[in-house]
Amino acid sequence: MYEVELKFSVADPRALEQRLGSLAAKWQEPIHQVDRYFNHPCRDFARTDEAVRLRQDGDHVVITWKGPRIDAATKTRREIELPLAIRLPEGGDSANPAASTIAHWTELLEALGFRPVATVAKRRQPARVHWQGMEVDVAIDSVTGVGEYVELELQAGEAEVPQARACLESLARELGYGNPERRSYLELLLE
Repeated sequence: MYEVELKFSVADPRALEQRLGSLAAKWQEPIHQVDRYFNHPCRDFARTDEAVRLRQDGDHVVITWKGPRIDAATKTRREIELPLAIRLPEGGDSANPAASTIAHWTELLEALGFRPVATVAKRRQPARVHWQGMEVDVAIDSVTGVGEYVELELQAGEAEVPQARACLESLARELGYGNPERRSYLELLLE
């Protein structure tokens, strides 16, 4: 599966929320996400344009590999994301089982030679917008140390990537956005 994404810096999040509301956006509850990124022991992910991250999203934890971007206009890349079971081992932190899971997976990755790179924390206001026959995931993000952004995203099979990209570009124009930010939040934070 491919993640097709466009991201833009947002000067006025409230105005964007109003504009999305006029497009009948279906809002979801805001969430707090913490992403911990790791570098591979044998290759530099900054050079290969890959990423491995552990994401804690409330009581949920996932591990994700993101492959290199496949075009120059969007942040389209292959993505493999797997949910991790939340289970307390003996003596685990029963007050925060997701944090315990993150700690154990961090220990495993470090034992395999992966090195922690950075942690990206954000408050995300998710929504869905029906656009050109597709359900577009929209996220207005307030990223600690980075700023305010909006992400427009679709999941697509390889053959559907051009159609997904065209849909997102059209929605971005409708929202008044032109120059997408291709750097990840991690890259922005590290700069």
